[in-house]
Amino acid sequence: MASFLAVPLKKTYDVDFVKPLRRFIQETYSQADPDEYNQALNDFNKLRNSMITKSVDKHESALEVLNRYYDQLVAIEGKFPITENQIRVQFKWRDGFDEGSFLAGKRTLAIASAMYEKVCMLFNIAALQSQIAAVQNHDSDEGLKCAAKYFQQSCGIFGHLKDIVMSHIQQDPTPDLSPDTLNALSALMLAQAQESIYKKCASDRMKESMVAKVAFQCSELYADAMKLMQLHSIKELWPKDWLPCVAMKQAAYHALAEFNQSVVSQQTKSYGEEISRLQHALELMNAAQSRGGVNFNFKNELAKIQRALQNAKKDNDFIYHDKVPDIKTLPVIGRATIAKPTPVPSTFSSNFTDLFEKLVPLAVHDALTSFENRKSQIVNMEIGRLREATQLMNSVMASLNLPASIEDLSGQKVPQSVLDKATQLQELQGITYLEKLMQDLPQLLARNQEILDESMKMLDDEEKSDRQLRDQFKERWTRTGSETLTKPMREEGMKYGSILQNATHADKVVQEKYNKHRNAIALLSKPLKELESSLPQASAEGGLQNSQVVKELRSLCDEVETIKAERDAIEASIKDATFDMAPKFFAVMAGDGLIPEEAVSMSELDRVYSPLREQVSESIHRQESILARMQNANTEFCNAKSSNQSAAQRDTVLKDLAAGFDMFMELKGNLEEGTKFYNDLTPLLVRLQGKISDFCFARKTEKDELMADLQKSIVNTPSQAPPVTPRYQGGPPPSAASAPPVSSTGPSLPYPMQPGGPVQQYPGYGTPPQGVPPAGSGASWSAPYPQPAYQGQMPMPASYNPYNPYMSYGQPPPQYPGQQPGYAGQQAPYPYPNPNQPQGYPNQQYPQQQWR
Repeated sequence: MASFLAVPLKKTYDVDFVKPLRRFIQETYSQADPDEYNQALNDFNKLRNSMITKSVDKHESALEVLNRYYDQLVAIEGKFPITENQIRVQFKWRDGFDEGSFLAGKRTLAIASAMYEKVCMLFNIAALQSQIAAVQNHDSDEGLKCAAKYFQQSCGIFGHLKDIVMSHIQQDPTPDLSPDTLNALSALMLAQAQESIYKKCASDRMKESMVAKVAFQCSELYADAMKLMQLHSIKELWPKDWLPCVAMKQAAYHALAEFNQSVVSQQTKSYGEEISRLQHALELMNAAQSRGGVNFNFKNELAKIQRALQNAKKDNDFIYHDKVPDIKTLPVIGRATIAKPTPVPSTFSSNFTDLFEKLVPLAVHDALTSFENRKSQIVNMEIGRLREATQLMNSVMASLNLPASIEDLSGQKVPQSVLDKATQLQELQGITYLEKLMQDLPQLLARNQEILDESMKMLDDEEKSDRQLRDQFKERWTRTGSETLTKPMREEGMKYGSILQNATHADKVVQEKYNKHRNAIALLSKPLKELESSLPQASAEGGLQNSQVVKELRSLCDEVETIKAERDAIEASIKDATFDMAPKFFAVMAGDGLIPEEAVSMSELDRVYSPLREQVSESIHRQESILARMQNANTEFCNAKSSNQSAAQRDTVLKDLAAGFDMFMELKGNLEEGTKFYNDLTPLLVRLQGKISDFCFARKTEKDELMADLQKSIVNTPSQAPPVTPRYQGGPPPSAASAPPVSSTGPSLPYPMQPGGPVQQYPGYGTPPQGVPPAGSGASWSAPYPQPAYQGQMPMPASYNPYNPYMSYGQPPPQYPGQQPGYAGQQAPYPYPNPNQPQGYPNQQYPQQQWR
């Protein structure tokens, strides 16, 4: 019987996964170490290269390599977004039915998309399955079972591709991936699966009624495949022997169905029906033979039908005399639909292991990132509330000069609280440390701004180049515009630009605060003796030392310190709160397919932070009560010592020192946070710069390839036909006065060059003048003697012949026997060598010479 048809595989080219994927891990998965994935990245690269080399093997081991690579593509789909806008890896595939013709380049498509790679891999898996099925031993049960299995799997994949190819590629695919082609291939694979099942049924000697139904269903499936393959859009795609083979099998299996049904008719003693079906079977088999031509492989079945028909007619003529009905009046043979498309499995390989198992899917990673952002907002908001309340409390106490005003009522010594603050400030290097941070901050800002400006300049230059080329080549410049591809990177750059602008404004505010409190901070940074001598002296207020109002102020100051300690503990609890959200997000995604991140995150955050929020609110409420009581008590205390002017001056200085210490601590925190912010921002900007640099390099490479293709296209485009030669240019040769200059060198000429003389040139290079043999004819020609002079050449005297040694200048030519008198235009034989004819050959017989 006829052999099976196997789908050719698509061909692809090498790509590099290591660099772009490693960079994405480094930039996106901040908690992952890219070095830990070097081996996985190299193995992934090797797996694709192995897929390319193993595709030529028509064996299940090669299919396993394709299956593993496809499964790995599916596994990383949610972890590495390989697209033109994110991870740019260009996959270039050639049409599977492209036999390398001169115009093969038009059937190659390159897209930076993992979805496109998956589609092409599914096509190759289905194609290799058809090839493995086609090379099985179809004379054995195991071979037929294996063939039927792989043909059904291939059918299912081609049918699946038909439904998804346009949504996955989102542009015109190569002809082998068009929905019409995939639909036809799916129908063809199903028909071949049914054919394998028919062969198994026939070899197992099943009942003829069942075999007939299986064969008739096979014929119907081949009819469907033939109809789809003959669509105008894809008819020219197939190898030249495919359509004849399918048409042959359609008729042949219909014939075999009729043949097996004739056996059923014989068993029921319907001899006329038997003959009618055998006659129809013979007609169908003859049609199959006509369609298949030299590829017709049903000769044994044809002979069997012929013998059965001959015997049936003989028996009916001599014994049964049963009437032979018309085939159209007979019942239609039933169908046995056994071959069915196999659904596409979620995992093709039986022993697949994800190389990047430790990386969470990007959806989960994004959800975790969003959760961390929400958590950071809550943490910053609650800690901000605490710190803002504490700063307010410190400023109020500084304005009241507490606790310094009640620590030294003698007016001679430095209050202990001021000494403690000065000591703490000096341990932190005092104003020297602040000045160093203030000097470093602008440099860090300038460095980050420079990186961002350089990155945006690269994008601007690339987009400008793309726009210029697009304006030049118009619709032939087919690649995606830069403004579309660079939009995410520009948005990221604008985000960083806004961040730097806000940081610049914040730096100015810090500078203003520093200038305002610089003197107080500098005074606290001095040694104890200089600090003590800098304070104004005041008269003693010893009578107030044990007064009720002083005791109340001291109690309130102690409560303030208690609140500060509690707030430190609350702040630590807010910062140290831990969450394990990955399992929760995985569970939600497994159930719903999507992650409602906001609902899940807010529920978990409220559970943990609600008690801490209540503690913050309660602490702020207590502070308001304490500050109100403190202001009332301090008013009473100030009234008691209002008569002492020197004490008021001393209190003012002490207030400035207290405010200076608080501002030092605030500025120190702000400057350290600003320094850390700029240092943390630098690697982010460097990553953006690297991403933009890689993008621009990839675009330059793509531009060079497209320019090369356009150059080839322009060069190979045939030029327009030359205008029709005017009739006057096809006339006789020009006169000597108007003859063009002659050159003996240069490109090949339209007429043979005259050996031993200059080349005759004719305007327009049309039909040579009368008497001139055409080029390539091997014939020679001689101009009438004497020849006309050429431009730049002195004409020879008519009586001078340099080739006649017997003649001298001015003498008449000698006369020979048989020669007629006269010279010009003479036709008599010339006994001496003709300057226009090479020596050694008879006249008009010398070979044509090739001039280059």
